[in-house]
Amino acid sequence: MSFKLTQTRLGILFAAILLAFCVWQNPGMVIDNRLSAAEIDAAVRYVDQNLPFDPADKAMVLNSLRAWGEADDGQPVYMLNLMRYFERMHTLPGAAKLDGTPRQNNAHYEDQAMALLLKAGGYALYAGNVQGPNILEHRAGMDHWSRVLLVRYTSRRAFLKLLTDPAYAPIEPYKMLSLELILAPTTSELIIPDLRFVLGAVLLAVFLLCGWLRARRQGAWQQQSAQQRVAARASKLA
Repeated sequence: MSFKLTQTRLGILFAAILLAFCVWQNPGMVIDNRLSAAEIDAAVRYVDQNLPFDPADKAMVLNSLRAWGEADDGQPVYMLNLMRYFERMHTLPGAAKLDGTPRQNNAHYEDQAMALLLKAGGYALYAGNVQGPNILEHRAGMDHWSRVLLVRYTSRRAFLKLLTDPAYAPIEPYKMLSLELILAPTTSELIIPDLRFVLGAVLLAVFLLCGWLRARRQGAWQQQSAQQRVAARASKLA
């Protein structure tokens, strides 16, 4: 098998892997990935029966979840988690009492949830602790946040898939009993990756391109030298 043919096949393989990954991360680019009414009903019913919420908020949470599912556009979702730790662990009907501090229990939740996220094609784009009080906006209830998390889901279906995963219900209280939470789904308009990685990728691409050009030039020179040697032998024989 020639080197050129091997390169071509390798290029096709890499292109296929990239295409498959892009479709996995955004199924809506090739299929109608919007949730059906039956899927929404099943997810809301499961959440109602298996995930603990404050009874005063539960109906509102379920209605909001249903309305959000019904407005599905099939595109990726960027879920903003704005969190404020309770001073001590709370309790809810149907949820076991948890030991440890709110910070410890939420850390346990995040460790366990990340594997479930990846299984659904999601991942955290950013996670960090708040440095202190707000610089702007100090009204009661709007300040003194503890942690921020931004999670990318491939679609609204992927988010509901996480909520209805049998492995999720046992870990959900570790978060919900530890903190106040604003969960805001957003649509991306602009995403800028870490510029250090961008520069590294550009430099690596330039390095590989230079190596390829050098190998190509060297191969052409070797081929030309071989042709010259053959021509020289032929002239001697003549």
